[in-house]
Amino acid sequence: MAEYDYDLFVIGGGSGGVRAARVAASETGARVALAEEDRYGGTCVIRGCVPKKLMVFASEFSNTPAMAQGYGWDIAEGAFNWPAFRGKLNEELDRLEGIYRNLLKNSGVESFDARARIKDAHTVELSTGETKTAKTILIATGGHPVRPDLPNADLGIVSDDIFHLKELPKRLLIIGGGYIACEFACIFNGLGVEVTQYYRGAQILRGFDEEARGLIAESMREQGINLHLGTNILEMDLAEAHAARGDMPGPVNEQIPSSGSYTAGQGPAWVKSTTGDEGTYDLVLFATGRDPNSRDLGLEELGIEVGRRHEIVVDGYSKTSVDSIYAIGDVTNRVNLTPVAIREGMAFVETVFKNNPTEVDHDLIPSAIFTQPEMGTVGLSEEDAREQEEVEVYCTSFRPMQSAFAGKPDRVLMKLVVSKASRKVLGCHIVAPGAGEMIQLAGVAIKMGATKEDFDRTVAVHPTMSEEIVTMKTPMRTA
Repeated sequence: MAEYDYDLFVIGGGSGGVRAARVAASETGARVALAEEDRYGGTCVIRGCVPKKLMVFASEFSNTPAMAQGYGWDIAEGAFNWPAFRGKLNEELDRLEGIYRNLLKNSGVESFDARARIKDAHTVELSTGETKTAKTILIATGGHPVRPDLPNADLGIVSDDIFHLKELPKRLLIIGGGYIACEFACIFNGLGVEVTQYYRGAQILRGFDEEARGLIAESMREQGINLHLGTNILEMDLAEAHAARGDMPGPVNEQIPSSGSYTAGQGPAWVKSTTGDEGTYDLVLFATGRDPNSRDLGLEELGIEVGRRHEIVVDGYSKTSVDSIYAIGDVTNRVNLTPVAIREGMAFVETVFKNNPTEVDHDLIPSAIFTQPEMGTVGLSEEDAREQEEVEVYCTSFRPMQSAFAGKPDRVLMKLVVSKASRKVLGCHIVAPGAGEMIQLAGVAIKMGATKEDFDRTVAVHPTMSEEIVTMKTPMRTA
């Protein structure tokens, strides 16, 4: 009789957990089980990357009539049908969840639609009342969006709630300046919503290249997004309750939007900012950060180390302070990207089930921000690079052919940060339509250690925006 019920028990049915579970089962013959308390596919598939990107695609069509007219087409603007889009979106998410479930089933993984909590180093308790044992436990529970510590913050929504809206708001306030806040500001603006965005910092997209994020902020304003920097939310209340107290200046019917209720049946919200501005909005979206889903898993009782933001602390092999328990993905708060969680899951299987100790390489990871225009980035920003060594900066910003011909003011940015000593390209930053597609290929070269001269030796593809990456011969500055 086996000592344990399973060789591996995975807690969490997102991309990382599912990949680890099915590969361990199908490629090593391990007895594997997985528990998921919500929907299979996790944040990325159900409430993150996939539905967000589909919303990006939908929102970009609002620019099509104007662009087409610039090229001589007689095309009239139309209206966006949110219920129709949402219905197709839900169908697609259901389809993808079914694929995840079938991948587990076909790999021989036993699935439990339940919440799991760790009882001891080899035992998990399920919300169904069952107890299961495993030689190894893998935590892959992901993360969740957080609300600020503010009275009445429950009047607003977080990113998980967006895909459940029955109607689009007419006026939307977004709190935050990270990539989630900026992406949804562009999305809703493209869908015809009047968007205001508050960010407490001096510039959006903190941590990314300053020149690139500056161009995105400028583009967002040109598109009609009311972006307020150095601004945060100070007070929040139901607009009707605030007006009833006599605090709201002017006629009430001019202050409260006439559209329906978008905040869980509570009605439009009144907001006051740190700069003294007041306004009412159909919907307030808090995009103020994410925390790991590590609470109430039984970690503290086992002595598993967690960090300041409740992230599970792991070593280079994703092992926790308990030898039989590992953790991957956003719950470890290392690099919170779906492809990274998948890589961590694969490395875990190599280490634990294939006797091939494998650390995940978290260096030079390409990523994209799906604002409009997009930003693709890999490696160091100019600011970070020049703190480490002397660098040369090759940069160009211009109006691309397609939009310039149509009379649009759009600008793009191509930028390389190069080590003056080794000539290696330390960072590449692109702000342009399709930047996410471009940066994937640039990431291959930079991961291989390409030098500026390697880029120079590459023949340009003409006429394209991306050809500028290999035609910039003279540094704009040395830093």
